[in-house]
Amino acid sequence: MAATTLSQVYPLGSRLNEAGRLEVGGCDVIELAREFGTPAYVYAEEDMRARARSFREAFGSRTDHFEIIYASKAFPCTAAYRLFAEEGLSCDVASAGELHLALAGGFDPARIYMHGNNKTGEELEYAVECGVGTIVLDSFHEIERLRRLAPRQRVMLRVTPGIKPSTHSYIQTGQVDSKFGFAIDDVPRALDGLGELELCGLHAHIGSQIFELEPFEKLAEMLSELGDWPRLNLGGGLGIAYTAEDDPPSIDDFADALLRRAPKDVTVLCEPGRALVGNAGVTIYTVGTVKEIPGIRTYVAVDGGMSDNLRPMLYGARYEAEIADRFGGEGVCTVAGMHCESSDILVRDVLLDDPKPGDVLVIPATGAYGHAMANNYNSLRRPPVIFCKEGDARVVVRRETFEDLTARDVI
Repeated sequence: MAATTLSQVYPLGSRLNEAGRLEVGGCDVIELAREFGTPAYVYAEEDMRARARSFREAFGSRTDHFEIIYASKAFPCTAAYRLFAEEGLSCDVASAGELHLALAGGFDPARIYMHGNNKTGEELEYAVECGVGTIVLDSFHEIERLRRLAPRQRVMLRVTPGIKPSTHSYIQTGQVDSKFGFAIDDVPRALDGLGELELCGLHAHIGSQIFELEPFEKLAEMLSELGDWPRLNLGGGLGIAYTAEDDPPSIDDFADALLRRAPKDVTVLCEPGRALVGNAGVTIYTVGTVKEIPGIRTYVAVDGGMSDNLRPMLYGARYEAEIADRFGGEGVCTVAGMHCESSDILVRDVLLDDPKPGDVLVIPATGAYGHAMANNYNSLRRPPVIFCKEGDARVVVRRETFEDLTARDVI
């Protein structure tokens, strides 16, 4: 059969080869499963590079005043930090751990933005010692802490704009009732309390997985009305396609929305994370059992689950799935994880082609927040991360070992 190009939920360049098997980054995923085991996170390296360049080109063709910042919480992996640093992006970290990884990946600390609604004293000290370029202030207490620690540190002020986009309530962050940032009415008092801290602009983030563009335009307008600032960070949140039915805005349209109502001489910052890595990765599993309940449901159980993809259990995230060498089935199945929880369901009511034990099953669009949220529930070992490029595969994060599970125990 001829090779087949796949939908936008898969990494750029993915295809079904002549044997009908999925290839990511030129690598046959069934061969990857044999070589590296399952479950495993598989990324097309060139996909991430292409999306980084698309963001830079979209903004660069419209203005000279912009900065693209990788929101690394989506995929905090040293190899990913290195890749985006090479592509000329800046970096957003939300903990001392992410800062450590970003530095290990080669980011210039001057191009790092430190976020977090409750940065500890230890984290602030580490950020200052490392020379982090900008710390995003989130509370009055944080202003006080930072003034004592580094009174001339460069900062931005995080504002809660009162904008509530259409996305899951768990990933809305810009509404008035939020743990993040300063309310609009508190901004003057926050500004008065900065002392000698070097304020370079305002920051706001309204949420994640957003398909509407109007809230971003409104955000730019609201922040502009709060004063004349050299820099406005409008956050990230651009949605991606998790299923074939999803139709997210283009990067060009996203750039238009952020720039349309911002003053022309202001540097606009944006923080894509999911939009850079989400569709760049897939997760591969091995089917272990198939349980048919006549007239009710067919369960297809795989060797992972909520330990490698927590999003379906956290807020009902919807995914697609396929048997890696038999795309396009007609049997309605539910893909279940192997954990001791009835809620450990990865995909409900998906069409699969006669799944059998030993089949390799693939779930696309897992490049964001899978590795980041991976855990050891039931003492499963966290999966490896594999980067694929032009038919070559390399492990950038190894699979955990049983010894890793006891490495921190003190007996």
